[in-house]
Amino acid sequence: MSSSYTDAPPVRVVSLYPDVMNVYADRGNLLAIRHRAAARGIALEEFDVSLEDPLPPEADLVLIGGGQDREQHRIAAELAARGDTLRAWAEDDTAMLAVCGGFQLFGRWYRDKRGRTLPGVGVFDATTVAPGPRAERAVGDILIESAVPGLGPRAERDPRAVQVVGFENHAGRTYLGPSARPFGCVRFGRGNNGADIYEGAVYREAIGTYLHGSVLPKNPALLDHLLASALSHRLGALVTLDPLPAPYAERAHTAAVAITERRSPPR
Repeated sequence: MSSSYTDAPPVRVVSLYPDVMNVYADRGNLLAIRHRAAARGIALEEFDVSLEDPLPPEADLVLIGGGQDREQHRIAAELAARGDTLRAWAEDDTAMLAVCGGFQLFGRWYRDKRGRTLPGVGVFDATTVAPGPRAERAVGDILIESAVPGLGPRAERDPRAVQVVGFENHAGRTYLGPSARPFGCVRFGRGNNGADIYEGAVYREAIGTYLHGSVLPKNPALLDHLLASALSHRLGALVTLDPLPAPYAERAHTAAVAITERRSPPR
């Protein structure tokens, strides 16, 4: 299905804890979605869900950003209690983008630097451990190649993969379980744990990643992928969005790739 969506019902976008999990300006992902959706004539219905707020009955796109241990402790128990609903949404192919601390809590559990274990939602088969205080943080520009179907034009180096660029800043080491699929493979930077080559995780239409930036403004292919997934869920039919020029975002993507290749360690 590919056409104008001005008469389609609005895509329901749920932002989880935007007032708490927004340490690295991940709120910018929502701003990019608003702008791109408006350019495509796609209406949005937005829900901000913070502590003690009820979840809406349905969602087409779920967003959660990053936070430090303090913020993760504030939301972890309540977020885990919403796990049945969030896992059911994921199984129903609701689009999701969980970034950094949100990605960690969308896994099975997160063990902080004091050894305290926070329960996770369990959308992703992934666990995260914070290393000791002397361990080096993963900080810097990062470039991955993602083979998520429908993500966009393929990278020149690997025709099976799309380049996604961002900025990582995390101490936690995330390890994927046997049923997990990575979001991508690291070309430059650290990724999930600095030991294997994987970055993030994917389950159905849910994406978890350490990429800040915010990540969506300079990755228009990823932004369109999420919009198409959310609109497909809303309409109950597969949506393929027509190409739409995004010159500023495309230039930002190209510049960010060049900077990352120059500054970050290759893998």
